[in-house]
Amino acid sequence: MNTFIELNQMRFYAYHGVAAQERRVGNDYEVSLRVSFPFEQAMVSDNLDDTLNYAALYALVAAEMARPSALLEHVAGRICRALSERFPAITGGLLRVAKLTPPISGEIGEAVVVVEW
Repeated sequence: MNTFIELNQMRFYAYHGVAAQERRVGNDYEVSLRVSFPFEQAMVSDNLDDTLNYAALYALVAAEMARPSALLEHVAGRICRALSERFPAITGGLLRVAKLTPPISGEIGEAVVVVEW
């Protein structure tokens, strides 16, 4: 059995970017996370101790989003490392970090980095 926990479309206002203006003014970001986690016991026990606490996952992502970085790739790497350190039972996942209004000339919906591990 494969079991996953997802937190989708988490919204943050953060200060990531290569340009000084981006780090000063900030931007809107959306993060979606899917982690592979063995919660089969929670399916039987109905006990929070047998799964991942969604609020703890969110808090970890929020803490990393609050730390400015030049690159979204760096933000994504920090989130992945923090997840592995804090929740070693996570066996893989998919992380999507999107800058919703990137400073690019032309029409663009978002700039996104994706990490699958």
